[in-house]
Amino acid sequence: MRHQKKTVKLGRTAEHRKALLANQVCSLIEHQRIKTTLAKAKAVRPLAEKMVTLGKRGSLHARRTALAVLRQKAAVKKLFDDIAPRSADRKGGYTRIVKLGARKSDSAPIAFIEWVDSPQVVEEPVAEEKGKKRKGAKPAAAEEAKPEKKSKKSEKSDEAK
Repeated sequence: MRHQKKTVKLGRTAEHRKALLANQVCSLIEHQRIKTTLAKAKAVRPLAEKMVTLGKRGSLHARRTALAVLRQKAAVKKLFDDIAPRSADRKGGYTRIVKLGARKSDSAPIAFIEWVDSPQVVEEPVAEEKGKKRKGAKPAAAEEAKPEKKSKKSEKSDEAK
């Protein structure tokens, strides 16, 4: 029975899993929002929240503990200087998981994980005009740009005249 064994294994060894989660948290700190599978997002959330709690403490011991887990000085600096002060008045729940649906290739559920207190990053995709394309129909601009081509038979008849 799996009573009180809440580690999600993610199909990896313990060392690989720790490295993966540490890199995911560092990416979350750097980019404010990451797109990953739902299982990984749910596994990253507790570690990310623990790191923010360490950042709120602000002590040298907390900084060294965060560095031991994350292994990236720049991420720890940004965590302690930017992210933790934003969440100073919050008692928990520093991250949000937004489900995006299934990935096209393998139908894996995909989600965003992001900071709740982050400044809103709005990414609007470039909308291209998609009109109905009919078989044999050409755009008007393409027809005007091409000069008229004469067939070889018409060229020979022009030369003979």
